[in-house]
Amino acid sequence: MRPLKIVVLAKQVPDTRHVGPDAMKPDGTVNRGKLATVFNPDDLHALELALNIKDRIPGTHVTILTMGPQKAADIIREGYYRGVDDGIMISDRRFGGADTLATSYTIVQAIKKIADYDLIVGGRQAIDGDTAQVGPQCADKLNIPQITYVEEVLTIEEDKIIARRRLENGVEVVSSPYPCLMTVHGSSPECRSRHAKNVMKYKYARTKTEMRKGDPILEELHKKRPYLVIPEWSVEDIVADEAKIGLAGSPTKVKSVSSIVLTANESKVLTDSDSDIEGMIKELIKHHTIG
Repeated sequence: MRPLKIVVLAKQVPDTRHVGPDAMKPDGTVNRGKLATVFNPDDLHALELALNIKDRIPGTHVTILTMGPQKAADIIREGYYRGVDDGIMISDRRFGGADTLATSYTIVQAIKKIADYDLIVGGRQAIDGDTAQVGPQCADKLNIPQITYVEEVLTIEEDKIIARRRLENGVEVVSSPYPCLMTVHGSSPECRSRHAKNVMKYKYARTKTEMRKGDPILEELHKKRPYLVIPEWSVEDIVADEAKIGLAGSPTKVKSVSSIVLTANESKVLTDSDSDIEGMIKELIKHHTIG
């Protein structure tokens, strides 16, 4: 089996467990500077799927691609620590405020610049939007087949890949020729931990913008070790139409975000007796919760 070239789409997202009153800007976009950030959970599953394929097929090359503000370079470093071969940062203030339509357009322009790939994998959805739209939109714009809700890659063949996808009421086995895009379900295996050797090797990896702070020691290190320079692509680098990116290219507008805490109005305490369990089942059936 020939080595594959895989692009992993990953996103740094606000930690939605800590949404406060200042989470939104007046223009309806997320105030990312006021929120702690995390590696999007489903994208970690996608990263593991890609690295698992790399383990199975020697010579497979994995690139991690992320779009966001400068601190999103942490996503690239996390990819390096876990075993990817290289990373690309898409960052430009003009990309800010993008909805799924503008985001997918930007990502596709970057993938077209990469040009040579067999698989594109990403998480099923991001926790800051929960739309599950970006992956399918990218596949549509690239005019390539897609397999969504992937739980496991079963077979990797010379001309096609076979995967199991998780559906609401079961599973489905699907095959696709290359190139194809897959979105990965959260029921797939958890991502592996950082590898200590990779952390030591890549802990000083930086984008050029990060390097503008003028650390002479880092600058000298980057001259000696070019692999520590994280490529950083702007609007011009990916030849993007400014009318299709950021707020200008986003027909979706968010009016507000609320943090809702669900509380129980009433509760029942049941024992493990047969009569209590039978009574609970009858009540659930009566209210059409089950059955």
